Amino acid sequence: MPDSFPFRVYDRDDDLLIVERKLPHWTQTGTLAFITFRTWDSMPAVVLRQWFAEKDQWLHEQGIDRDTANWRAQFERLPLTLQNDYHRQFSDRWHGQLDDCHGHCVLKENEYAQLVVDSLKHFAGDRYELTDFVVMPNHVHLLAAFPDARAMLKQCESWKHFTATQLNRRLGRSGRFWQQDGFDHLVRSVEQFEYLRQYIAQNPTKANLRAGEYLHESKPLKPEHAFRNQK
Repeated sequence: MPDSFPFRVYDRDDDLLIVERKLPHWTQTGTLAFITFRTWDSMPAVVLRQWFAEKDQWLHEQGIDRDTANWRAQFERLPLTLQNDYHRQFSDRWHGQLDDCHGHCVLKENEYAQLVVDSLKHFAGDRYELTDFVVMPNHVHLLAAFPDARAMLKQCESWKHFTATQLNRRLGRSGRFWQQDGFDHLVRSVEQFEYLRQYIAQNPTKANLRAGEYLHESKPLKPEHAFRNQK
């Protein structure tokens, strides 16, 4: 990936790849994405069941069935006030639950968190552009852009596979480390990008973490990283 690889925000008129797993994943070439992946024990099952049930009920009240292939496209056609209400009720609550630090929270140990950081930064500037990240006790937030639509999921799987193997080895255990599906959101505007950078930086404070219980970095942006489709 060349040094001049430019970021951009989501363009609804450009090609978009949607991969349906347990959660839907939207990817678009060169578009910055806010990505979260979490440890397997970071969200209690009872919380997850209630979250999915309430989300499905909210969508049903708007005439949207999440089992249909185009439910995301239907959601995008809702008035902006309803979309914002959805994100306040469900996206914000999801991340709030993560900040409650459920599970073993092994990434609170600097040694293990640094292993994740090294993996995130290993191919930065080559396979992807990484602007911001924070490694929390039981989850990771990051902002990154990828050279093609399929690269995001491939890279996320690579990060999780490598770090899970290394972390399990150091912890003397085997089996699942990360939850299979992560959360990702294509950045819609320059203003949202700045908001998410602040969110990542402030996440440890919101979770009442002390210095040494998390790792955070934010990359100063160079002029050549101007957004291609900035309005």
